[in-house]
Amino acid sequence: MSTHDHRVLTSDLVYEGRVIAVRKDVVSMPGDTSSQRDVVVHPGAVGVVALDDRGRVLLVTQYRHPVRRRLEELPAGLLDVPEEPALEAAQRELREEAGLSARTWHVLVDTLTSPGMTDEAIRVYLARGVQQVDRDVQEHEEVDLTIEWVELDQAVRRVLAGDIENAMCVVGLLAADRAVRDGFSGLRPADAAWPARKP
Repeated sequence: MSTHDHRVLTSDLVYEGRVIAVRKDVVSMPGDTSSQRDVVVHPGAVGVVALDDRGRVLLVTQYRHPVRRRLEELPAGLLDVPEEPALEAAQRELREEAGLSARTWHVLVDTLTSPGMTDEAIRVYLARGVQQVDRDVQEHEEVDLTIEWVELDQAVRRVLAGDIENAMCVVGLLAADRAVRDGFSGLRPADAAWPARKP
């Protein structure tokens, strides 16, 4: 195991947008060298696998401009509200996008989306005991968002067939399938520590 200290020698903000920023870091590398690393700075995100009592999972479909098409996804959103705990963000997104609340919440899976280029960290929650609440429709993509309940087995088959491509959705559905098969044992509490999330 390498013990090299990858110190940041210089760091410059190259771009700052509405959601992301781009930082240029020069990092010390083994062999007394250095290397430039371009980092997409991201606030992080949460997603929700909402399971109903019939074993169905809720999928939302919305337009995603970078890929120029609509994708099937989990209810999800950015961690862009200052000081808002991740669990509260997930609960808010489930309410806003699907008009649902849930009695039981667990951490399902944590992931770093593409650590070679971004610090984006995602936490996916499992929500059970769902019930309908008033939906506060937001703007932009959410105005045209559609909702569908799908059998979890069918959703997993669609992942494996390449029909569901959104990374958070793929990871969440596969993890949920495993959790169901394990009888929901071993799931972390909803407020479990999340070391990857920036304070």
